[in-house]
Amino acid sequence: MKCHLRNLLTFLLLMVFILSPNAEAFAKKLIPMGESIGIQLQLPFVYVAHDVLLPNGQWLKKGDVIKGVNGSEVTSVDKIKQQLDSKELTLSVKQKAQEQRDISLTSEQANNILPFLKDETDGIGTLTFIDPESKQYGALGHQIIDGVLNEPPDFTDGSIFLASIEQIKKSSPGNPGYKISVIENNNIRLGNVKSNDLYGIFGSWESEIKNNLRKPIEIMKDEEIALGKAEIYTAIEGSEVEAFDIDIVKIEDNILQFVVTDKVLLEKTGGILQGMSGSPVIQNGKFVGAVTHMFVEQPQKGAAITVNEMLKKEPK
Repeated sequence: MKCHLRNLLTFLLLMVFILSPNAEAFAKKLIPMGESIGIQLQLPFVYVAHDVLLPNGQWLKKGDVIKGVNGSEVTSVDKIKQQLDSKELTLSVKQKAQEQRDISLTSEQANNILPFLKDETDGIGTLTFIDPESKQYGALGHQIIDGVLNEPPDFTDGSIFLASIEQIKKSSPGNPGYKISVIENNNIRLGNVKSNDLYGIFGSWESEIKNNLRKPIEIMKDEEIALGKAEIYTAIEGSEVEAFDIDIVKIEDNILQFVVTDKVLLEKTGGILQGMSGSPVIQNGKFVGAVTHMFVEQPQKGAAITVNEMLKKEPK
């Protein structure tokens, strides 16, 4: 009997040990953000951003990857620039399923195509949260897909910067609006980008977390999320984050649907904009989730992922 009780006690202790990390996750607090950020991912290759007709009648096609120059591997635009001293350059070019081909150019011709070459992916999104304990952040709520490559890019380094909203193009039914932003503060990096996952980008926050920043708040359990009033935090002018009213109208698994009810936001933006992805959703003073999508035909309507699901980085 004593042996049985001892085994049972060991089993119960093991259960507590296994379950406790999940239990603690629900008690964890995060700082809700809402700032607009510029995102830059440094790629380990060079690709062509636009179709380019060359003087010899050949084309560099959008999405072509420059694999090498004069027999040397190419991993950046700078490495191509270093070869411009040569009178002639031979570019080794490949696009996905096609065979690699060589293109011969003069140094002047190669210099003329440099503006059409890229070795980074960049964009604008919204910072979702900072974990005050681990100094990790999350943003976007969805994965970055390179618009030219049409896939999540491999990257060697990534950075986020504070962005300021200069102008808004309003959303209207069938025509998604967007934010026009510029990077602030002399390109001071706020953090790195460690991963580009299905539920957003994640990395280490490298800037000081100031005392006047929003305070950490509790994460709402998924089963506590209710239909009705909530808020989103986002920036639509300069770098100031404001709270705007929404109504959560549908809850299905880890996805929320909501309608913007805030008259100020509807007047200025028409509803949800491209670049709002990652905006925190708050209900009853607790952290609920992050905006991920808009309904193109109904821009006042949006979707969000719960923050509990976002913290998984991708479906488990």
